[in-house]
Amino acid sequence: MDISIYSSFLPQTDPDAAIAFYRDLLGFEVRVDVGWENTRWITVGPADQPDTAIVLQPVGPGLPEEDAKAILALVSKGAWFAVNLAAADVDATFARLEAAGADVVQEPVDQEYGVRDCAFRDPSGNLVRIQQRA
Repeated sequence: MDISIYSSFLPQTDPDAAIAFYRDLLGFEVRVDVGWENTRWITVGPADQPDTAIVLQPVGPGLPEEDAKAILALVSKGAWFAVNLAAADVDATFARLEAAGADVVQEPVDQEYGVRDCAFRDPSGNLVRIQQRA
């Protein structure tokens, strides 16, 4: 079987703030920025990994208003969505992102399950965990 992960989705509540976080802080490239009515879907990913992407999607299109509000409430609390990224040096990555003003959730720590990681929240509230590559 030849199946790989091509893209995953995270909600975003402010497209420009999402781009500033993923492009300007994390260093990802913006591959696609598609608008429809008053919403945008933004595809980002590492420049050296063209086969892996995150699609930053708006919350709400196609959902009943009540459902969209419930999801927005969870997203803004950071209680629903997350992504795990990897870096060669998690401590250096943490220092760079913290100095740039990223919202720190967890400083670098050695986890019981064998990885060293740190965590941030993106502007929409999604948890962005960065693990040290083995």
